[in-house]
Amino acid sequence: MDASWSIVVDFTLLSLFLGIATYLKRRVHFLQRFIIPTSMVAGFIGLILGPEVLNIVDLDIQRLGNIVYHLMAIGFIALALKDRNREKNKEVTKTGAYIVSTYLIQGIVGLGVSLILVNTLYPDLFPPFGLLLPLGYGQGPGQAYSIGTQWEQLGFSNGGNIGLSVATLGFLWACIIGILLINFLTHKKKAYKILEPKTTEPKKIYEESEQGDIPLSGSIDRISIQLFLIGIVYLATYLTLRGLSIVLNPLGNFGQTLSQLLWGFHFIIGTIYAILLRVIFDFQKKRGKMTHNYPNNYLLQRISGGAFDFMITASISAISIYTLKEYIVPILLITSLGGLVTVLYTIFLCKKIFKKHILEYIVALYGMLTGTISTGLALLKEVDPNFETPVAENLVLGSAIGLFLGLPLMLILNIPVFAYVSNQPQMYAYTFLAFIGYLSVLYIFVLRRK
Repeated sequence: MDASWSIVVDFTLLSLFLGIATYLKRRVHFLQRFIIPTSMVAGFIGLILGPEVLNIVDLDIQRLGNIVYHLMAIGFIALALKDRNREKNKEVTKTGAYIVSTYLIQGIVGLGVSLILVNTLYPDLFPPFGLLLPLGYGQGPGQAYSIGTQWEQLGFSNGGNIGLSVATLGFLWACIIGILLINFLTHKKKAYKILEPKTTEPKKIYEESEQGDIPLSGSIDRISIQLFLIGIVYLATYLTLRGLSIVLNPLGNFGQTLSQLLWGFHFIIGTIYAILLRVIFDFQKKRGKMTHNYPNNYLLQRISGGAFDFMITASISAISIYTLKEYIVPILLITSLGGLVTVLYTIFLCKKIFKKHILEYIVALYGMLTGTISTGLALLKEVDPNFETPVAENLVLGSAIGLFLGLPLMLILNIPVFAYVSNQPQMYAYTFLAFIGYLSVLYIFVLRRK
């Protein structure tokens, strides 16, 4: 096959899997009964039809991994370019802080289990292996694959694929345990005191057209403008990473290690640039220098949603069964304990920090912090069908707050990697102290603040 067709064929196959999954979701009662995202069903179709199981379609795991890597950044950039209501809302801040606090809990559990395994049954295991738990559960398959792949350069065999496996098991915890959680909490709703007055009209989160948009009769299509904005932000991201690599690589082992890690955090750099561009647009509009809303919320949401659907489909299709078998015991130990802790922590803390809509916050945040924001919204829809509560909006806006509050976490994740590369095991203890210290700061100054 001509190499120029490779990416096109990959896209058409992923589209086919999504089409089959959409049909099955409409026709199979089991899939309708359980909240399983269509993209997740499509991913398992690709896994079964691919070379790892039936070998009916030719899927290249490396290419699919690259698709996951780039679509994740595109989805985050599209979300960051959206205009948002900046009205002060303490629930949004609490939601963002809660999200990051769960990352920290998952990091403590994951690193603790992996270090126990390294010192007992699996001495050759990559010690920071357990940190794939907050990446795969808390942040999704894109981040888990991205960071895991960069760790491969540092000695973690098949790190990217193991990251995808952890994230996939997170989806199963989100969907299967999430349904059980909804049923349990719904029967206990009187104890939770979550009955709230309903509005008569469903809340519209995204509008198809907005005042001041580019005219439809303009010389360039609105969707082209959105792709242009995403493209220049991603170009700036690439040039930044290239420049940092040129500066860091001559610094020896430390610089090369840091450079590899930064390429794994490309989505954060892209998101920061997108937010800066959004701020520039807002400033120019406030001064009257800009008359049109070039970023369109509706179209950007559609782009990010499509990017995440294809990303999830590709991430599950790219799982290596052989790698999963090789690491099955450590993966199951870490993901099972991590899932259980996430359930208990979510129920406990949501009851402490939220005064209203407790049930909705529990199911939405649990779904998000074991899967993605899509699974969180899917679970939320079961208890809040029309998104009449503010939970859906706070989930989206809180994830943006969580991105900034989570920046120190990304720095902490590098400590055990440096500990492994430099053979300084005492730095693992520093990692736990950093996790606990930052968790305490979030709890005292944000989550419990009156």
